[in-house]
Amino acid sequence: MRIRSILKKLLVSPELEEQVNNIRKPVGVYGYDPWGYNIDTCMICLSLFKNIYEKYFRVETHGLENVPAQGRVLVIANHSGQLPIDGVLIGYAIATRKDGPRAGRAMAERFFPTVPFIGNLINQVGGVIGDPVNCIKMLENEELVIVFPEGVRGSGKLFKKRYQLQRFGNGFMHIAMTCRTPIIPVGVVGCEETMPSLADIKPLAKLLGIPYVPVTTPIPLPAKVSLHFGKPMMFEGDIDNEESVTEKVRQVKTEIRRLIDIGLSNRKGVFYG
Repeated sequence: MRIRSILKKLLVSPELEEQVNNIRKPVGVYGYDPWGYNIDTCMICLSLFKNIYEKYFRVETHGLENVPAQGRVLVIANHSGQLPIDGVLIGYAIATRKDGPRAGRAMAERFFPTVPFIGNLINQVGGVIGDPVNCIKMLENEELVIVFPEGVRGSGKLFKKRYQLQRFGNGFMHIAMTCRTPIIPVGVVGCEETMPSLADIKPLAKLLGIPYVPVTTPIPLPAKVSLHFGKPMMFEGDIDNEESVTEKVRQVKTEIRRLIDIGLSNRKGVFYG
């Protein structure tokens, strides 16, 4: 607690503190919410990440105004880059926008929150284990939840499959329909090149009990990233009709594909522009 207070005084500007305090996020007297989000840790991490977002990845956002300023919402995006950099960038963009900043709750792969120290940090900045029960409870609490339906199929894919969308699970659509939640599709361009994977050392991954061990760069490369947020999509119907649910998932996937193509066609280069 004391270290966090010192870091907050050293790193957090009055402008950023005001910005984060404008986020409509109920927390307890100690600054935590039921899933471990901590407002002071969030401020510190946003301060530390500012230059990475603006100068290293040089993120450009388009359609950020499509994200509702309040109420439950699912942000659905393509996944890539070995590490959850895309989730951090999306969360930063939404938390620091001038109008209607929000605290994004990212559904993290199950093995990330179990890593000592890293797991606690992920929880404190908004990440939670990607479990349907967690997602539903947060939506019922009118949260903004970030989901990557490709899961490890997307984040761990090889570089030769870059920008090839992998299979989307149907779980997010079941939740969206059950909770009557709008979906904001997002096309992420650039994260594919941050940590290009040439191979996956499957025996080592099995030994360590993790989804993959990529042969990739030791640190993320400074690829320029663009985030294209689409308009809200609402879905209704019979959630027990799996064929119908799959068709609705296909519609979201098609829209994300369209947003990715816009990003790819507009970018001038991978590491510049």
